[in-house]
Amino acid sequence: MGRPDNIYQRIEGTRWRHVWVVGDIHGCFSLLMAKLRHCHFDPWQDLLVSVGDVIDRGPDSLRCLKLLRKSWIVAVRGNHEQMGLDALAMGEQSLWFMNGGSWFAQAEQPAAKFALEECQQLPWILELRCSNGIHVIAHADYPDDDYQWQKDIDLQRVLWDRSRLMNKGSGIRGADHFWFGHTPLRQRLDHENLHYIDTGAVFGGELTLVQLQ
Repeated sequence: MGRPDNIYQRIEGTRWRHVWVVGDIHGCFSLLMAKLRHCHFDPWQDLLVSVGDVIDRGPDSLRCLKLLRKSWIVAVRGNHEQMGLDALAMGEQSLWFMNGGSWFAQAEQPAAKFALEECQQLPWILELRCSNGIHVIAHADYPDDDYQWQKDIDLQRVLWDRSRLMNKGSGIRGADHFWFGHTPLRQRLDHENLHYIDTGAVFGGELTLVQLQ
């Protein structure tokens, strides 16, 4: 199987008034809406960027998936979206269901299947050019010490790798800031130009929103 052609996506952030990045949503639709209201998010002027894992474990996975059709939100794919896509492709759902995907069995069909299939369009890496520099967003890691647009990297590690975070690895060259989710933390962690913002919303923690512009 050849490599997908939508690994990288580039967005001109300066087209929006404000740009926000949000940690792993995991089906917490109401929590997300409350947070957006709190920061006076305007869907006509502002952009929300998700670090992936919009689905699974929480109460409203399908509602969160359908949000990805809106013009005011963009997302990179997380390991949970990938598990769902793999389960559809292989017809083998037990691993995904064990990891929080069992909502799919109860969800309204074929709407849920269509919404999940649309995740095939999600990039692995998002490069966002804002007024204050270049921000790169990926789910778990950018598995190289030098970022480069369209560089060939290990996609499995983009979705799953925690080694840089666990080893307090050095920053990444080639962009100003890197934003990741994937690993639930008590509070956001900023180390050199790396930012980890999954603060375990679905486990009773905060849903972290950060204004990039």
